[in-house]
Amino acid sequence: MDKSMLGDLDSLPEEDKLRMAAMVDQLQIRDSLRMYNSLVERCFTDCVDTFRRKTLDKQEESCVRRCAEKFLKHSMRVGMRFAELNQGVATPD
Repeated sequence: MDKSMLGDLDSLPEEDKLRMAAMVDQLQIRDSLRMYNSLVERCFTDCVDTFRRKTLDKQEESCVRRCAEKFLKHSMRVGMRFAELNQGVATPD
């Protein structure tokens, strides 16, 4: 976990620092899983029309690939923008 995400927790006891770090890690995992589930649901709904076979046909596979790439690029851009905004808000030490 990135220590800068916890801010100034030097005044807390070590046990509380560890507890906070574990909570932040759990929140990050939860958010990652939510993003993944959203990606799967969105791309499957948009791209898969029927269940003719066990595998995707070429058109469905291409659609899923484009959808996933677009979703991930968008998520990365939003994350970068969020980081930029956080840097602007942070106060110098």
